[in-house]
Amino acid sequence: MTADVGANAPDFELESDAGARMGLRDFEGEWLVLYFYPRDNTPGCTREAQEFTKAAPRLRKLGARVAGVSRDSVKSHCSFRDKISIGFPLLSDPGLIAHKSYSAWGEKLMYGKRIEGALRTTFLIAPNGRIAQVWRNVRVDGHADAVVAALTAASTTGGAAPAKGAAAAAPRAVKVKGPATPAAKATKGKVAKTSAAKAKTSKAKRRTRARRT
Repeated sequence: MTADVGANAPDFELESDAGARMGLRDFEGEWLVLYFYPRDNTPGCTREAQEFTKAAPRLRKLGARVAGVSRDSVKSHCSFRDKISIGFPLLSDPGLIAHKSYSAWGEKLMYGKRIEGALRTTFLIAPNGRIAQVWRNVRVDGHADAVVAALTAASTTGGAAPAKGAAAAAPRAVKVKGPATPAAKATKGKVAKTSAAKAKTSKAKRRTRARRT
């Protein structure tokens, strides 16, 4: 399964900072902002969590909840949450199950070296369980505001993302001429002879009128 726009969001079940296991079922019927980040307590991840915490009231008004995912332990998540007063669940994925399901784990360049690690990625999941929008290679500053704007636009246009692989509009019908049948050829010949006879009669009448004058 590819975690892309229009696809069903991959299911997961991860332990949260509250000690309970959470999955997509816990957000059923709601918009979900699911974001993957590299590590607790790092500068970029701290700013991102603070921005989403600040944006959370606006997101809730639009019918959305937020959840962050990283490889960190539940203990680390609790410390991170308490340190900067994060206002949404943090999910622990040490086995990278959700990361890989959402293509949020892979090769990246860090300090000039190519390494494997978490790819900062955000998914906007619609109430019907389909992925409405994806942000990959996220730049932290201003990102939460961009998610709010996208959710506002999605809400005003009806919300749910189109089904992946939905049928395209049917092409216009085109009439194709097949080979003429014997009957069609005979009919065409009769029409041609009748037209020629009419033309000959009309020409004769014109000559007669011309002589009389």
